[in-house]
Amino acid sequence: MKIVSINVNGLVNAADRGFVHWLEHSDVDVVCVQDIRIRERDIPDHLMEVPGYHAFFFDADDPAQGGVGIYAKEMPKAVIRGLGFPQCDMEGRFLQADFEKFSICSVLFPRVTADDEDEQELKFQFMESFLNHLKKTRRKRREFIFAGTFHIAHRTIDLGNWQDYQRSSGFLPEERAWMDQVFGPLGYVDAFRLVNRREKQHTWWPYDEAQRNGLRLDYQIITPNLADYVFETRIITEPRVSPHCLLEVDYDLD
Repeated sequence: MKIVSINVNGLVNAADRGFVHWLEHSDVDVVCVQDIRIRERDIPDHLMEVPGYHAFFFDADDPAQGGVGIYAKEMPKAVIRGLGFPQCDMEGRFLQADFEKFSICSVLFPRVTADDEDEQELKFQFMESFLNHLKKTRRKRREFIFAGTFHIAHRTIDLGNWQDYQRSSGFLPEERAWMDQVFGPLGYVDAFRLVNRREKQHTWWPYDEAQRNGLRLDYQIITPNLADYVFETRIITEPRVSPHCLLEVDYDLD
């Protein structure tokens, strides 16, 4: 089973850059998209009705704030929108598709612009609320894949020039400590790093090809029982539909 996550930086913009063409010709089972920047009712038909896929979306009250979606070849048994706290639900940051034995979630964390202190505080609040959800999830009798943009680079290996980011949002000590909790005491697993521990494995970098210092801001975070089923991961750089790359993980799952 192939699962891809991609922050599209605007769904219509990504389609213009080749996202739909790629999806129509891919063999991916589930694609989680983030930052769609459009109301669901305004999504064009060619993005709602991609051949071979069922499409589900959760938009933000203000489309510019985000929104997420899931394209799935198999019809989910249930689809859950939001997590019940305003910062998530009003900004369209969580969508969950339930299948027979596991759930796949499309997740979008807040992004802080220009080290804005107010935005950073809102991001910390979101992180705390989401951590509580992850704690509750570990008590459930099913497996979970949280795929999306977390806007955090966990370790120095996850960004090209980490010395310059030590006081920047996305690599703050509090954010890295949050990741330590998720992958430590809570027991979740970074699916990508299970099989790829190389440096410069970035999922985001500027369109300017001269700037090769990127960051790994996109993850597939999985419950520990799924770790044995991860057998291949890759960062897909073409088509370049947004500043983020497509993150693919292959699971030995049906």
